[in-house]
Amino acid sequence: MDWKQIYEERKMSADEAVKKVKSGDRVVFAHAVAESLVLADALVANKENYKNVTISHMVTLGKGEYSLPENKEHFTFEGWFTSPSTRKSLEQGHGEFVPVFFHEVPKYIRKGIFHVDVLFVTVAPPDENGKCCVGVSSDYTMQAAKSAKIILAEVNDQVPYVYGDCFIDVEDIDAFVETSHPLFESKPAKIGPVEEAIGKHCASLIEDGSTLQLGIGAIPDAVLAQLGDKKHLGIHSEMFSDGVVDLYEKGVFDCSEKSLNKGKMIATFLMGTKKLYDFADHNPIVEMRPVDYVNNPEVVAQNSKLVCINACVQVDFMGQICSECIGTKQISGVGGQVDFVRGAAMTHDGLGKAIIAMPSVNVMKDGTKISKIVPYLDHGAAVTTSRCDADYIVTEYGIAEMKGRTLHDRARQLIDIAHPDFREELKEQFKERFNIPY
Repeated sequence: MDWKQIYEERKMSADEAVKKVKSGDRVVFAHAVAESLVLADALVANKENYKNVTISHMVTLGKGEYSLPENKEHFTFEGWFTSPSTRKSLEQGHGEFVPVFFHEVPKYIRKGIFHVDVLFVTVAPPDENGKCCVGVSSDYTMQAAKSAKIILAEVNDQVPYVYGDCFIDVEDIDAFVETSHPLFESKPAKIGPVEEAIGKHCASLIEDGSTLQLGIGAIPDAVLAQLGDKKHLGIHSEMFSDGVVDLYEKGVFDCSEKSLNKGKMIATFLMGTKKLYDFADHNPIVEMRPVDYVNNPEVVAQNSKLVCINACVQVDFMGQICSECIGTKQISGVGGQVDFVRGAAMTHDGLGKAIIAMPSVNVMKDGTKISKIVPYLDHGAAVTTSRCDADYIVTEYGIAEMKGRTLHDRARQLIDIAHPDFREELKEQFKERFNIPY
């Protein structure tokens, strides 16, 4: 049967599409911007049709109503990451969290550890070959598409057409729900003096010809803002944002000295503004690859001068890094931080650098400051990146080097880049912790 005929026959409303979900199914949402909010809303609206449906995903940008306590008889959120709309279900006890490295999620899907009955995904309209481009997500979404028994697709004509491994054949999709609306936009964060100082310190560690992994938010944007005088930078990152586009247009990011995928910006998902999506659309320099390629430490290690920059919640005196919890409260997930930290340590040229960048304090709503450098991680907090993996820690006050340093040296360096309001207290805690003078 011609793919156009298949497409026409399988077009339906969101309410009709979600009837293909059965009680007891596991429904996997495509990642981040590729999540279909239309299908998610329809599923919740028809909740009386379901019991014990498990919903799994990493980053969600939707309302997360399936994770509300009043819906627990119908749906269970079992996340591989948790977002603001879903994290309360973990505190309330009816949601569940699975610690997992981002690059291992496709493997878990293939092995059936994370089985996929139904995939919800947002795609672009089919191309001339009958293939729908996911456009903003390859990551675990493509493996979920290969493993799912049923695929329900929202077809949004504003999804960019991006090259790489992010295409699903029309014949493999069981329902098409046509829409047209702007994609989620992550607006550029405000860069203040603290972020600017952190950006300058991070930029000092980046050489010409480096390949970068960057996240999203004020600190990555602040780093990018300091790279205008660099040359021949490349991208091999789980995602990138609008700041990379600006520097590409200035000739800073040309990917010409990359040792792997020369001339290409490699990412596993995209999240930014329309500017980013328009840049990626039909742009041969941008390629999307699954996360078990992009984030695989063995692949990351093949990039020369690899510099990865990630954030965290706390760092203790030993260099243990918590990036996903506030005490026992799970606020995010492991994501790809450890994937890149370990890949940077394994780089074939020995020039990899792993940076954990953070403001020295959290400032609460009432103005109270809490030091992010502490003698011990909060009770119950997870160690995301171990003390043996820690490399560079950066705050607005400087850079602390962890590799090859004793526990005493690590602690002293960290205290030196802590907020001045806390240094004397931290010095006293150093004496108590190690039983020696600071």
